[in-house]
Amino acid sequence: MFKALVLEKAPSFQASIRELSESDLPMGNVLLDVAYSSLNYKDGLAITNRAPVVRAWPMVAGIDGAGTVFKSSHPNWQTGDKVILNGFGAGELHWGCLAERMSLNGDWLIKQPGSFSARQAMAIGTAGYTASLCIEALEHQGVTPELGDILVTGASGGVGSVAVVLLKARGFRVVASTGRQDEIGFLRKLGADDVIHRSELVGAGKSLQKERWAGAVDVAGGHTLANICAQTRYGGSVTACGLAQSADLITSVMPFILRGVTLIGIDSVMAPRERRESAWRRLERDLDRSALEVLTTEIGLDETIDAAASLVENRRSGRTVVRIGDKG
Repeated sequence: MFKALVLEKAPSFQASIRELSESDLPMGNVLLDVAYSSLNYKDGLAITNRAPVVRAWPMVAGIDGAGTVFKSSHPNWQTGDKVILNGFGAGELHWGCLAERMSLNGDWLIKQPGSFSARQAMAIGTAGYTASLCIEALEHQGVTPELGDILVTGASGGVGSVAVVLLKARGFRVVASTGRQDEIGFLRKLGADDVIHRSELVGAGKSLQKERWAGAVDVAGGHTLANICAQTRYGGSVTACGLAQSADLITSVMPFILRGVTLIGIDSVMAPRERRESAWRRLERDLDRSALEVLTTEIGLDETIDAAASLVENRRSGRTVVRIGDKG
């Protein structure tokens, strides 16, 4: 028997910590003992039923996991291998990692980077891995520190906080946007050179505005993303990886045809292995371990339901790692 955070739809939605048996697990070619998982915004939405994240019921929540292979018939993995999972529909279409044991497709796994423990890998999680993908995309477009400020929205959250640390490590001047003024000290400790209030960006604005940003990492969408594009400097690039404000984007072509702005969509769920491994190599190289500890809070599996509610209500900062097992 093992514990898992199970989401059920009928007769009414319920999230609970339950005991399951190995016979309850779905088919898979890798059986994983999960050491740590994490709590991402998408997990929060699923666990609180605030958005239609889950597409198969019942569901074990958790889009991230790090642990040890217990049994495998997959050619790439053997018993005892340390691995991590980010996305691929875990916690949405397939049972996820907020469980002591999970069964999955070995194609979804990558090797746990050697310089990270399982706890550190999940302190990074999908949020940090997404931040790394964003910065790789900006640099691929030629965005360099001498071109000007980089804006990070939702900077107190998981993606934003890791993005601030990674960008600072690469020598960028980082401007953090947040709605939480009590987090200014936290953001400056992570490396933010300046902090602005999100109210500067959330309202409807003109199609073209004063040029402010060489690039941006945006988790908000909506008017925020439209304003960022309108404020981006000639030849700048904006990465979009979230919809915390809105999934809508009402803008014009003006920033794109008059200033040559590039808008880049970032998908972390189905990204190919090569891109995942590259993003994790960047994290190994650039992520300050002491900064990672500053932005990390650890909880137990039995605390996850309450923590999910505080996350979607914007009452948590940084990254939340969930202790599942004792291996890692």
